Amino acid sequence: MYSILHVFYFLMKNGGNTNGRHHSKSSYEGCKGNRKGRCAAHHLDCPQARKQVKTSKIQEVQTMSANVETMFSVRETPWHGLGRIVMDAPASREALELAGLDWQVESRNIYSGTGAMIPGYRANVRSTDDAVLGVVSDRYRIVQNEEAFQFTDDLLGEGVTYETAGSLQGGKKVWMLAKLSEKYIIAGDEVTPYLVFFNSHDGSSGVKVAMTPVRVVCQNTLNLALSSAKRIWTARHTENVMLRVQDARETLQLANSYMSELGKGIYDLTTIKLSDRKVQEFINEFFPVTEDMTDGQRKNNLRLQEELKARYYDAPDLAWVGKNGWRFVNAVSDFATHADPIRKTRNYNENLFLRTAEGNPMIDKAYKMVLAA
Repeated sequence: MYSILHVFYFLMKNGGNTNGRHHSKSSYEGCKGNRKGRCAAHHLDCPQARKQVKTSKIQEVQTMSANVETMFSVRETPWHGLGRIVMDAPASREALELAGLDWQVESRNIYSGTGAMIPGYRANVRSTDDAVLGVVSDRYRIVQNEEAFQFTDDLLGEGVTYETAGSLQGGKKVWMLAKLSEKYIIAGDEVTPYLVFFNSHDGSSGVKVAMTPVRVVCQNTLNLALSSAKRIWTARHTENVMLRVQDARETLQLANSYMSELGKGIYDLTTIKLSDRKVQEFINEFFPVTEDMTDGQRKNNLRLQEELKARYYDAPDLAWVGKNGWRFVNAVSDFATHADPIRKTRNYNENLFLRTAEGNPMIDKAYKMVLAA
């Protein structure tokens, strides 16, 4: 890889009493005479202070209740506001146009600071604005977006519909989301299967297809790392029509196989009973609180523990589910999909979308923990 300086050169070349002391009797009397009805030191020995603490606790409970209600009342789709809706597109080419992704990628030379061409490497550049999408080997073959998603058109006849399309990381990765026609009822819940198609221009991967099942009632993703079925695979990119049709059929077969195995996997989770103690052990493993932590780290992890615990015990959509592995994996999926981070980076939504589509390590960990319980 070459530094941004090389790429830049290539572009230039190419176009109260708060001391904690107890009150005396006279202090109480002074408290009663306080025009605001408050004691300056707020001690529990003071009648007004006891009243204030009681009021404070009621407000705290009300606030907690409101927070829990807010946590579960609004559920956006797991695509986190990314991309553009392309439901009206009759084919992938039109979907790319609607999403503003119908640009070309060009391969251009890279030059050193002295003006000498650097052998063995090329820059992938977007034709519309000369943005550098990646520096790759000179053996790298560019797959245009239209070419990458062409085989998905053969899925439309099978009832698959396009929903959203967009790009990540400034165009380095382009994606298209499609919903499968089948509806699945798994462990009493409706689960909608989605396929996410990826094309990359930074040399990181080829054309990929990822299974992303979504539990409809809570919009949580459930693409578990099953040992018996693939959740992500690579697709060919070819001009051969017959091979494209074959790719489409294989994609549907892999998708149906995954959903079938997912149903079995989730059923197994419902049979694994979890005690409250075991759930707390799991939560501690996700967010440990140790003596070597700073006060800030300890406070943050305790807050995250409470939030995950609330998603396990208080989620309305899990009220009918017993205390078992399915409930815990759902709670972790809800946390991983919808919880706000302590600090949200500029690319947070994009990174979360990638984890959502390609498999979230936190959900995978929860699944393995429950199976090993």
